Amino acid sequence: MTTSSSERGVSLGMPELPAPDYPDDVRTRLEADAREIIGRYPDSRSALLPMLHLVQSEEGYVSRTGVRFCAQLLDLTTAEVTAVATFYTMYRRKPSGDYQVGVCTNTLCAVMGGDAIFESLQEHLGVGNGETTDDGKVTLEHIECNAACDFAPVVMVNWEFFDNQTPDSVRRVVDDLRAGRAVTPTRGAPLCTFKETARILAGFPDEREGATESGGSAGPASLVGLRLAKGEAAPARVVHPRESGPHDEPRDAAVGDASATKHLSSHDAPQETSASDPSHPAGPVAKEGEES
Repeated sequence: MTTSSSERGVSLGMPELPAPDYPDDVRTRLEADAREIIGRYPDSRSALLPMLHLVQSEEGYVSRTGVRFCAQLLDLTTAEVTAVATFYTMYRRKPSGDYQVGVCTNTLCAVMGGDAIFESLQEHLGVGNGETTDDGKVTLEHIECNAACDFAPVVMVNWEFFDNQTPDSVRRVVDDLRAGRAVTPTRGAPLCTFKETARILAGFPDEREGATESGGSAGPASLVGLRLAKGEAAPARVVHPRESGPHDEPRDAAVGDASATKHLSSHDAPQETSASDPSHPAGPVAKEGEES
């Protein structure tokens, strides 16, 4: 005899909380989409992540109704679905804005101005981390590194990049979003709402015009590193002992880096140690009780 997901939830000591169901027309539409998602996998429970994006695309967050829907179609308990939904930060557990404005405050973005941008937006919008403006348009949040350090400080809106931002530029972005004016990301696909983004992440076609034609690019620092790796740029300069003269001039400046000959790293300078300064060699280490 098979047991329902709710019965198994009770047997685990976690009774299913009552939750309203979707209206009949919404449930019919979502079930058709869910069957398409489930059909992609040999094991139905593997479809849980995109299924959570599907229900998030309906309400803008993973509601108790959405959790129950996923549990019923995947033959899981609501506790199992909730465990996954609460583990990943990409799933919202409460109503949020049409536009998730995330400010990277990891180390590089923070020192380049990310912290100042976040504080400015908190004051400008009148909300704290994870909170939504009264008009339901913008949710502000800290985000972790998005692998765009070349463009720090970086802000993301529904996971689209806004590079090299300042407090003033980001305030203009959120003002335009709230006023319904068109906002264009620095690179990548055109901007869409959070619900539309969630449906795309569920694995359904991206209907945005130009979504596949417009792409991003690595920044100057990464491109120089790539060229170095390919041997297309000059090798690292050689540091000679101090009595041999100044640093060798590089044969060629790094590709795309006109300042390569102007700004030396502190690691390029000779250090006053016995290894780099033969004029002052270190003697043998004296043993205990002996004079050095």
